[in-house]
Amino acid sequence: MIGKIFSRRRRAHRFFKPLLVPVAVVVFSALLVWTIGLFRYAEAIPDRVDEPNRITDAIIVLTGGSGRLDAGLKLLAENRAKKLFVSGVYKGVDVDKLLEMSRRSPEELNCCVEIGHSADNTAGNAVETANWARRQGIRSLRLVTSGYHMPRSLLEFRYAMPDMELVPHPVFADNVKQRQWWAWPGTTGLIIGEYNKFLLARVRHLTGRLFGNGSTPP
Repeated sequence: MIGKIFSRRRRAHRFFKPLLVPVAVVVFSALLVWTIGLFRYAEAIPDRVDEPNRITDAIIVLTGGSGRLDAGLKLLAENRAKKLFVSGVYKGVDVDKLLEMSRRSPEELNCCVEIGHSADNTAGNAVETANWARRQGIRSLRLVTSGYHMPRSLLEFRYAMPDMELVPHPVFADNVKQRQWWAWPGTTGLIIGEYNKFLLARVRHLTGRLFGNGSTPP
């Protein structure tokens, strides 16, 4: 009985041994490509606002990061656009409450601010914004989100509204160390997570174009 077990193991070893080197090469190559892509992604993260004074039809703020709403409201107050849309707001929060949370007077900007409640991820932000912009006849948007989140946000927004003129307006949090990001574990994990989500979004867009399914993930 024991002899039969060892005999089977030897046969299995002889069967799988020739596959070890090709599998190792494939895994190493995939890891190398992923790592190169990660560093290129990190280099693509903006470190400044390129067109701070450019006028657009509307300002879009994506919730979820510190400083985003304040930056959007400041741009609105500086007349960088006539309308501001905040996407991904928790249900039950209205414009007045949102402005109060940002320490702004509701009477000051209530006329120009609208919010959306249906989005719970970046792809949903893009679809929600596209629907709002279509109703409003918007042709150009200033997109306000965190710097590390900007590449994926632009990817999703360009997919959802390919004809829209998009002006990126990154916001930079003090706790995100973009310079030498690999030396800061928190920032490293954040950028790796964003990079992986970026890759998944690219795959989803590709399959959507191939099979005619542009739906957003749950």
